[in-house]
Order: sequence, then structure tokens, then C-alpha cells
Amino acid sequence: MSQTVGDFLVNRLSEWGVTRVFGFPGDGINGLMGSMDRAKDKIDFIQVRHEENAAFMACGHAKFTGEVGVCMATSGPGAIHLLNGLYDAKMDHAPVVAIVGQQARAAMGGSYQQEVDLISLYKDVAHEYVHMATVPSQIRHLVDRAIRIAKNERCVTCIIIPNDLQDEDFEEPKRTHGTVHSGLNYSTPRIIPHQSDLQRAADILNEGKKVAMLVGAGALEASDEVLQVADLLGAGIAKALLGKAVVPDELPFVTGSIGLLGTKPSWDLMMGCDTLLMVGSSFPYSEFLPKEGQAKAIQIDIDGKMLGIRYPMDINLQGDSKETLKALIPLLQRKEDRNWRETIASNLEEWWKVLEARAMNSADPINPQRLFWELSKQLPDNCILSSDSGTSADWFARDIKIRKGMKASLSGNLATMCPGVPYAIAAKFAYPDRMSIALVGDGAMQMLGNNGLITIAKYWKRWSDARLMIVVLNNRDLNQVTWEQRIMEGDPKFEGSQNVPDFPYAEYAKMLGLDGIKIDKPEDIVPSLEFAFTLKRPVVLDVYTDPSVPPLPPHITFKQAKAFASSMIKGDTNSWDMIKQSWKDVIENYLPHTHN
Repeated sequence: MSQTVGDFLVNRLSEWGVTRVFGFPGDGINGLMGSMDRAKDKIDFIQVRHEENAAFMACGHAKFTGEVGVCMATSGPGAIHLLNGLYDAKMDHAPVVAIVGQQARAAMGGSYQQEVDLISLYKDVAHEYVHMATVPSQIRHLVDRAIRIAKNERCVTCIIIPNDLQDEDFEEPKRTHGTVHSGLNYSTPRIIPHQSDLQRAADILNEGKKVAMLVGAGALEASDEVLQVADLLGAGIAKALLGKAVVPDELPFVTGSIGLLGTKPSWDLMMGCDTLLMVGSSFPYSEFLPKEGQAKAIQIDIDGKMLGIRYPMDINLQGDSKETLKALIPLLQRKEDRNWRETIASNLEEWWKVLEARAMNSADPINPQRLFWELSKQLPDNCILSSDSGTSADWFARDIKIRKGMKASLSGNLATMCPGVPYAIAAKFAYPDRMSIALVGDGAMQMLGNNGLITIAKYWKRWSDARLMIVVLNNRDLNQVTWEQRIMEGDPKFEGSQNVPDFPYAEYAKMLGLDGIKIDKPEDIVPSLEFAFTLKRPVVLDVYTDPSVPPLPPHITFKQAKAFASSMIKGDTNSWDMIKQSWKDVIENYLPHTHN
């Protein structure tokens, strides 16, 4: 029995191990939808409410599983809607394949309805591979190459399929000149640097007295090796946000996140080290790394293009983080002097006291730091966390303690709004027996999160463990940007751009058949969390938090302090509240107090 081009594409995806496609239908992919229906025993089509969510889910799937994520959209507007989520995948090096429809081949070039030059449109986001099928025999190598390149390059690729081609009979490529005969399968290579370069790196690390490590997403599969190297070198470990789950935060030498959302111990680690080992990270902010000339530096990254661009490295090692560290470990000498490690542990012990004291400071009505501090203590084992961009990422970065076995991610390099909820949904489909938790601001929730709840309502009963939690910071303010206006520009809050309308998130969840809990008193945080974790269905926590609590950077510059003062002088509407909250948090750096 003959199969259509669409049938072959879907079956070929299945042969590559794809079990799930996130998408939304449209007449540009009607043929593909028919094929998906005929192959529903092989591939699960997850219908989202918006194509941007489909791309975010494909990205989240790739980040949490290491597999290729696949999303699908119709021609024209559907393909355009995918772009933000695809840029998230591109910039965080997540393997994602986008399959999009196009108008009939005969109409192209005729200014036809929904005719968009998709090859040009996708040439940046999918620059490693974007091609349009024009004949049936072409589809085999387009699918094979799109998946293989996405895996190999950890990038976004795109296949464009005109709608009239989707229903044509598939043809194998003829064995003749001008045809391409591709095949299945891809195995990740073992990439390690030359032994001489490893030895040079080991010599530097062995000579260092104060070693700092910075780990990112590229080290997620190298947790044991990272800890072994840190133990040998007596090093402290700072984490880029995408590397938050590399090592547990409970260890006394893990200083937590680095950067604007980072911790003071990570700042102190970088400012005091004489040797830096950077593993699997493209952390961009040079002002949070050692000053040039202060430290000898070594970088490990599987992508040679990312080597030596954040700090002038003495040794650049191209290779897989796990395999490279394995090869490096036998060359390292255990440091007997543990003074540096003891200094790190002392700084860290003091920092956790500071964070707890900040969390327990009063606010109107709820201090968001307290919410995250209490949430961290109740997180179930092996849960999967996703954070949105905004102040939710600040508190996620600092107050949430990752334990071994947990997964965690967010939009790192693009830092876009809205991936929090779709990441959590993707995590539930990939790991239906594990709890998924999204930490989201009200701005992102209103932008895309609310319609993500409709997708959750559609599918949650099929998950073996239906627990999924969405925590909404309801502060009626686009809070991160509001603080940036104050600190970076010296301007007061622009209410016309920053105020967010109140919305009953918990009640909306209940309308959809989910659970919802409103929390507007600090004394209700702990019992509400305890109750929420007992529920057997998805739940939305609508938490009324104070927008005047400052997301303080680990190091405040004179320029930032001056800009903040300027915004107060210019008449910010919340001036007095912010001054009180900022003073409370700053004073905790020096006189942290203990609360019962």
C-alpha cells in the first residue's frame, strides 16, 4: 500500500525515536495532521493553545531529556509564532526540529495568501539547516539531516513542506545522478582534548592555591566528575543559571548562582580566586568573573566556537565535559591545604543566614523571598523545576536549594518571558511520574501562562502522577523591568508600562477543573504549600507578593546606587516602601537575625 509524503515523514520521525510532537493545526499542514492521526500509535500529537508554547515545549523537552524536541505549525502566521520559542532553543543550545507548512508550490511567488518566505525567515534561528521540500523523494534526507544536525550541533533545524506535497505519494530517491540517499542513526562521539593539553591544564590547576569552578548546562551529565575535581582541588563551585542542577546546593563549597541574580559567596569566590576552571558554560557577564590577570584560567566546552570568549583563558579544552574531566582527574593532585575551602564554607554559612533573614522580613503582604525559602524546604525528591524570566528567576536562583536528582531550567541566554509553564508541561509529558513545578510572574502568566493552563486541563488525567504546580507571583507589576528602570536608568516606575491588572489565577484554575489556592498572608504560606503538595491534580498557587522587595545584586556599584537614589528623588510612587524594604535587606548583610 502506498504512503503519502506526510505518512513517510511521521513514520521516519518515529524511526528516529521521536514519540511526541507539540503543535497546532492549520490548513498549511492538513496533510500532516492526517498522517499524525494515522500514526497516533507511534507519535503523540500534543495540541497546544499557541504555537509559541509548542516551541517552548519542544525546547523544554530537549533540555530535560537530552532528546530532540519537535514542534509543528501551519504556514504563514503559525510558522511565525514558533520563532520566539525556537530562539530560546537556539541560544541555549537545545536540539529542536521545527516542521512547518507552506502554500502550494504552484502558488509560490504569486503573493498568495499566507505566503511567507520561510527560508529567509528561518535562516537565522535555524541557520545550520533549513530547507523546503519540492519533490516527494526529497523528504527522506530532509528529515534525516534535520534530526542528525540538530543532535550533532545542539541547534534548531527546520523542514518546510508545501501543503500540496504532503498528500502526494512518497517516492524513494532513484539510484541516479543528482539524488541523495540518507540513512538513520546517530551516536554522540567521545570528544576529549589532546593528552598534552590536559597535562598543561592539570599543571595550572595543581599550582593554584585558590581554585574556583564555574559550571553550566554543559556539565549537567558530569555531576560526579565536577564534585570529584572540586574535592581534589579544594575548589568552590559557582553555577550559571542553566547549570543550577549540576550539583546540590546543600554542599558547603557550592556557592550557588553567579551574576546579577547570583549570590555574594559566588561573587567572593570569583573575586578571591587565583585559578578558574570553567566547565560547560557560556556565562556572558565578564564583570562577575575574575579581573583580567588575576587568575589563571581553563575552559572546557564541547563547542569550539564558545571557547575563550568570556575570559582570556590560558588553556582551552574542546571536549565533552564528563569525558574531559574523567581524563583530567588522574592528572590532578589532592590539595592538603584546605584554608580556601574553609573560607568558602564560612562565607556560605553566613550567606544562608542572610538569605533566611531577608526571607523573614515583613512585607506587604508577602515577601517573595519567604515564599521561595519555604517552598525550597518542601520540594519533593526528583521534582523538575522551571522558572520564568523576571524576579521569579531572582528568587529561583538564590532561595531554591537544588538536591541531587532534581532537574531545573529556564530561558538562559534569550531570557525571554513565558517558558515557565510550557517547560513544566513538557516535563510532565517526558516524566509523567515526577512532579513538575513552574515559578512564574504575573506578567508571563497573563502573556502565555493562562492558556497553558488550558493545555494542562486537556491532558492531566493521562499522567501517572498528576501533580503539577504553578506558582504565580501576583505583584501586579512587571517587577524586574520596574527595578531595572530604577537601577539602570535612574527613572521612577512608569506606571503606564509596568502596572499589571489583577487576575484571579486560582479561581481560573478551578474553572478549568484544576485546583487553585490563593495566598495573601505570610502565615498561610507553609500550610498552603503543605496542602498543595498533597493534591492529586495540577494546582495553581496565586500568591500576593510585595513588588517593593528589591532583587539586590550580589555587589552594588556606585553607579547603581546613584541611579536608585535618582529614581527616588524623581518621585517613584512606591518610594517609601522601597526604601524600607531595601534597607531591611541590605542590613541583613551585616546583622542577619534568626527567626523562629
